[in-house]
Amino acid sequence: MATTTAAQRREKARVEYDAFIKSCPTNQLLVRISDKWVSLIVSALAEGSMRYSDLGRKIAGVSPKMLTQTLRSLERDGIVARTVTPSVPVRVDYELTPLGMNLSCLLTAVKDWAEQHIEEVNEARDRYDASSAAS
Repeated sequence: MATTTAAQRREKARVEYDAFIKSCPTNQLLVRISDKWVSLIVSALAEGSMRYSDLGRKIAGVSPKMLTQTLRSLERDGIVARTVTPSVPVRVDYELTPLGMNLSCLLTAVKDWAEQHIEEVNEARDRYDASSAAS
């Protein structure tokens, strides 16, 4: 029986990840990063470090509870770094880690695509709805 090195075992495990399998860690990560709040927070932080209150103002509709939960999960995943500056009141800043910056390229591209193509999507929806109503 041939022995394998730790690097070989890690490579084998990496190849065996399959995001189409619900229990696969990559599937769970895709679920996390496809959340609309994650996308908007990461895109906002791609512009630079922001305070909690600034994020809350920039991202319309996010509740304080959801903003806190999402920031904590992103911090846990190594996508966002939280910096506390002792002052009165305490200052808390959030910024993307190198891993988060890498992800922001993708999520910002999706956000930009949505902003650029919403009119085409709305026209397609109108055509679909009109043809469905006529049927």
